[in-house]
Order: sequence, then structure tokens, then C-alpha cells
Amino acid sequence: MPIPLLVQGASEGISSIPFIWPVLRIAPWILLFAALKYYFGGARNTSERLMHSKRVMVTGGTSGIGAQVVQQLAARGAQIILLTRQPPSDLFIVEYIDDIRKSTGNHNIWAEQVDLSSLHSVRKFATQWIDNAEPRRLDAIILCGGLTVPASMKKNTIDGIDEEWQVNYLANFHLLSILSPALRAQPAHRDVRVVFVTCSSYIGAKFDLENVKRLGGASFEFKKLKGGAPQGIYGLSKLALMSFAHSFQRHLNSVARPDGLPPCSRVLVVDPGYSRTPGTRRWLTGGSLWGLLGYLITWPFWCLVLKSPQQGAQSILFAAMEESYSRGTGGWFIKECREMDCARVDIKDEDLGKRLWEFSEKQIEEAEREGAVKRAYEKKEKEAAKEKQTRKETSSAKAQTPGSRRNKKTK
Repeated sequence: MPIPLLVQGASEGISSIPFIWPVLRIAPWILLFAALKYYFGGARNTSERLMHSKRVMVTGGTSGIGAQVVQQLAARGAQIILLTRQPPSDLFIVEYIDDIRKSTGNHNIWAEQVDLSSLHSVRKFATQWIDNAEPRRLDAIILCGGLTVPASMKKNTIDGIDEEWQVNYLANFHLLSILSPALRAQPAHRDVRVVFVTCSSYIGAKFDLENVKRLGGASFEFKKLKGGAPQGIYGLSKLALMSFAHSFQRHLNSVARPDGLPPCSRVLVVDPGYSRTPGTRRWLTGGSLWGLLGYLITWPFWCLVLKSPQQGAQSILFAAMEESYSRGTGGWFIKECREMDCARVDIKDEDLGKRLWEFSEKQIEEAEREGAVKRAYEKKEKEAAKEKQTRKETSSAKAQTPGSRRNKKTK
């Protein structure tokens, strides 16, 4: 079809081609939109790795970027352990896993309940995992779970800690701190990767170094997290997560293996870029119907400048599969499917990382102590209520026993 039109245009003039002028006016804009869409879509992962028999633990794997990571890894034959807020028997989780199994042909996918907004839930799962008589195989942990809360919807978790701070940082710290023996126990020939997913909001986060020097004390500013959350808590949580990532790599490297071989676990931090995920949409709309209406009206703009979840997953897949990261000491920062330098030099500060680690342990210890007392009190109340109900039912049964004086009176 194009060749006869070109011949006609050359022989009879370009004006002889039907609708040529409207097409020429619109075509440059279409090409410009396509070029911008391709540019904002970011880099594409070209690395591959044999994922069959690899066991990968994923948080936040039921929506957004995490769901795409799970889909791609499952299609390559990886065994996926989804850490989900809902129990594995939840109807949504059952159907979600069934859909992945059917679309990928991979049945080695299952879920474990781990609620990142509950430190007790994290500890319960992690301790059960490491208490196994023989260390379970674990090839990768991908931390995609995160939370962006509009200012009008901020709240504390069941542990009394700001929701964004706990889900984005503290729960990940708690999970990896307990699982670290399982990572160190993996055979030396195994390529184990721990992938932290961050956001560029860490660049502008305020980290007062004067307060950082007193991280272990009660006067540290983070104590405000148990009350009203300060502004910029999301960026601060991502900054703390990245600082912890480097501290965790130093922690893994500092423990000598019994066989004398170098550590096999390596930490990578990934910035997937801004994507059209449910969390981003929630933040853009402010959690209101008017905000949602504004988002729908401006959707063509967001569709242009924001990546799709599949495009956002590319850097994470690159970090999980790039062969060159099977060697080295870890601690790499990945963005647009290539290694880059962090925009904040204080992220690699060992003193800052140590003090942040100590503070996080103390915050978890305090929250878990209070949570244990609360659970014990609730358990005692339930037992008392159950005992009261049992006594009531017993007395009622005795009152209705055939042959009793009361029963004879009623007759």
C-alpha cells in the first residue's frame, strides 16, 4: 500500500494522495509522543539468569511493580514465596496465585502471612523460617513492599509507630535481622541476593546529623514517630532503608564462614523510577474522590511521564539476574538497569549506619515489649470471658436437667 502511494505522489504530486495534509499535520505529534513515551519508559533489562530451582522471597508481590517482578521470575521457573498481609487462605491470595500458576505454568508459588505493619507477625514468620532443623534454601529476597500515605490519611500501626516508617523501613530491618543466619548458612557456591527497592525521594530527606550522633538516646528525633509523623517521613524511611542496606552488607561480610570461603550474600539497592502503581496513584489523588477525578482528567500526562509497573520492574529484574553481581562485596546501587552512585554520601557512613541500627533495635524491642503485654492482657480477657460463658452454660444446663426441683415446678 505505501509503495503505490509514494509512486502516485512522485508522479502526480503530493496533493494527489488522499488525506495527506491532515496526516502530515498529525504525524509529527504522534512521533513526538511515541519518542517521549519511549524515553520516560526507561531502560529495558537484557540480562538473563537460570532461575529454575531458585527460591525467591518477595514482599509487596501482589500489586504494582512487585506483581510484575513475581510474574517475570515465575515465568523463568523460580520458586516464589509471597509474603502477604492476608493469610494464604484468603480468597484474593488463592485466586492471585492460581492465576500466576496458570499464566506461567509454574506451580512452585505459595504465600506466607507476614503483615509488615505488625512486628509480631514479622517475628513469628522469620523465627519459624530459621528454626528449621536444616537451613532452608534461599536464593534471593526482594523487598518491594512499601507504603505511601497522603498527609490526610496518616496513622500509626498496631505497634504505635508511624505506618510509613514501619512498613517502608522498620519491618524490613526486623525481617532481615532475624533472617540473616539463614542467609549466612547458604552454601558458598550459591549466589544469594538481597534487593532493596527505594525511591528517589531519599535525596531530599532531612537527616539531622546532630541528632544522629545521639541515636541511641531517648532524645533522638525519631521518637516523634510514635506520635505525630513529621513531614517527609516517606523520604526519610527510604533514606534509612538505604543506609541499613549498606550496614546489612557489612554485617554479612563481617561474619566469617566456617569453611573459610567468602560470603555468598550480596546486597543491591534499586531505584525503579516513578511508576503508575497503586501507591503512586493514592499519593497523587490524596486519597480523595476529587483527587481521583483530577487524576483521571490528567491521566494522559501521567501515562506519558510515569512508567508502567512492567517498565518499573526492569531494574529489579536486572539486579536479580545480572551475572556480574554474582561476584564482589555487594552494596551496589542500580537505576535504569545500570550501576550508579548514590546521590547521598551519608548513606555509606558506617557510624551513621551503626547508630541507626542500634536505634532500630531499641525501637523494635520497646514496641514488641508493649505488644507482648497487650497481647497477654487481651488473652487473659478472652480466657476470662470464655470461662464466664462456660459457667453460664453449665448453670443453665443444670437448671434444665430432667428430674430437678425447678424442672418439676415448671411442669
